[in-house]
Order: sequence, then C-alpha cells, then structure tokens
Amino acid sequence: MNNQRRKALEELYDQLEDIKGDIEMLRDEEQEYLDNMPESLQAGEKCEASANAIDNMDDAIYSIDKAISSLEEIIG
Repeated sequence: MNNQRRKALEELYDQLEDIKGDIEMLRDEEQEYLDNMPESLQAGEKCEASANAIDNMDDAIYSIDKAISSLEEIIG
C-alpha cells in the first residue's frame, strides 16, 4: 500500500475513533436519562424508546469497533 492511501486510511481511523467517542458520550447521557426517569414513566413509551436508542447506539459502537479493528489490520 502506498503512503497516500495509508495516510487516508489513518485519517478515516481517527475519524471513526472520534465518532465512536461521540456515540459513547450520547449513549451515556441517554442511559443517565433512563436511570433517572420517574417511576411513573418507566413503563411507558418514553422509557422503551430510550432503551431502544441505547441498544441501537451499542450496536453502532460495536460496528465501529469492528471497522476500526479492520483498519488496524490494514494499516499495520
């Protein structure tokens, strides 16, 4: 692999790390929101939507981790 493509992949790697960190931060905020939700709302749609959002963000983080690992193998 030439240096130009390697550098482009390294930049993408860094961007993915930043995106992953942003998603983790938002997931943690959503988890805190869910944890502090009043009991009267815990069986409602807002609680379910929040839990689904957390699950989906976890899935996104996992997928980004896989992409990062693949880039690490390519970059070496």
